[in-house]
Amino acid sequence: MRFPSLIGVDIAGTVVAIGAGVEGFSAGDQVFAMADNTYAELCVINAAVLAKVPKGLDLIEAAALPLVTTTGDQLATATGVRAGQTIIVVGAAGSVGRSAVFTAKQRGATVIAGVMKKQTDEAKTIGADRVVATDEVTALASLASLDAVADTVGGITAGKLIARVTPGGVFASVLGAPGNAAEYPSVKVVPVFSKFDRKTLEFMAEAVRDGKLVIPISRRLPLSEAAAAQAAAEKGGIGKILLVA
Repeated sequence: MRFPSLIGVDIAGTVVAIGAGVEGFSAGDQVFAMADNTYAELCVINAAVLAKVPKGLDLIEAAALPLVTTTGDQLATATGVRAGQTIIVVGAAGSVGRSAVFTAKQRGATVIAGVMKKQTDEAKTIGADRVVATDEVTALASLASLDAVADTVGGITAGKLIARVTPGGVFASVLGAPGNAAEYPSVKVVPVFSKFDRKTLEFMAEAVRDGKLVIPISRRLPLSEAAAAQAAAEKGGIGKILLVA
C-alpha cells in the first residue's frame, strides 16, 4: 500500500452519475460491488464489477454481501461436490462458510458444518445436515470418509481434514494447500481466489433477502469510526461490521 491510502473491498450505495459508454445502470440505481478503496463517501466503480441490489434487500445490509457470499459460493463450487456426496465446510459459522454451506446444499450434497466447539449451537441454524467441533480431536477422528472439504481456516485443522478425504476427492481452500498436502497425492487440492460474478452475487443476495441464507451483521458504525470497526473486526466473532457513510 502507498500512503495516504484507502482500504475496503465491499460497497453498496446509490449511483450518483455514470461515465460515458456505461450501459445497464442509471443515476438513482441501488447497487453493490466488490471494488477497491471503498471506505469512502463517494467511490468510482467500474461498471463491470457492479450489480443491482435486489428489490426488497436493505441497501446498507447489502454492503455485507459481495465478497463473502461470492467467495463462499465459489469455494463450494470448486469442490465439484454433487448430490449423494458428503462435504465438510470448515469455518462454517463465518460469513464465507455460511455461503459455502448454502451452495453445497443447493448442489444436493450432504453438508457437515465444521466449527469450534463454542460455535456449535450457532452452527445448527445455518442449514447444514450435521455439525462437528473441529477443535475436538475425537470428533475429527470419528469422521467418515469425505468427498470434499471446503476450507476457510487452514492450519492444523486443514492438515487433519485432508487425511479424511477419499481418494479422488477434492480439498478446496481460500488459504492454499495444507502443509501436508504432498502426503495425499490422490486428493485434488484447489486454491480459491474470489472473482466477481454478477449472476452469483445477485443469486446469493436474493437468497439473503428471502431468508434462505443469513449473513449476520453485528454492528453498524459511522465511517468516521472506521478505526474502531477494524479493531473490533480483529477480535473476531460472528457478524459483519458495517460502515455507514
